[in-house]
Amino acid sequence: MRRLLLGFAFAALAAAPVWARAAEPEFKVTPVAEKVVERLPEGPLFWRVETYADLPAAKAAAGPLSLAVDVDGKGVLFTLGPKGGASAGATKLAEIGPVPPIQAKRHLLRINRAGGPPGAKTPVHTHPGSEAFYVLKGQLTQKTSHGAAKLGAGAAMNGHAPGMVMQLESTGSEPLDQLVMFDVDADQPFSSPAAFEDPASRR
Repeated sequence: MRRLLLGFAFAALAAAPVWARAAEPEFKVTPVAEKVVERLPEGPLFWRVETYADLPAAKAAAGPLSLAVDVDGKGVLFTLGPKGGASAGATKLAEIGPVPPIQAKRHLLRINRAGGPPGAKTPVHTHPGSEAFYVLKGQLTQKTSHGAAKLGAGAAMNGHAPGMVMQLESTGSEPLDQLVMFDVDADQPFSSPAAFEDPASRR
């Protein structure tokens, strides 16, 4: 009888990891503003990130290629345009670019707020355009075929060309909170599943 009970106990322990496995931390992505435009200006374009006292002030300064969002009570204005621009009354946080150009009949400009606790990561994916990053808190690691790029709080990073296979992960000691700027083909799926190339396949 004792041997039978021990057998049940070992069987239960063997099965426990399947049921007791901790859920992976969630990488949360929330679209906070977007617009579709048919044409962009000629020449190199940059994302300009500026702050205002509140959202109404940011919206009042917005132009045709601007998106205004509320970030913890402050207004943040994102404008896609030539290098060196400035919005009246704004405090500039960053100028990111030049944004890799895309060929599209319509452009979707979108701002996402994204992040999660340490260890949270996105699926491997691609976008039909580029994305740029501004980190509010924590540390972002972007993994691509070019390697892993790390970005800390208060820093910005330009995006890659359309179709770049990537994965984003929160790798700091505190939760990641970031703002992500997109210029993508509005007539294509915003995001598509992907996989990194197996190095063995190159041999």
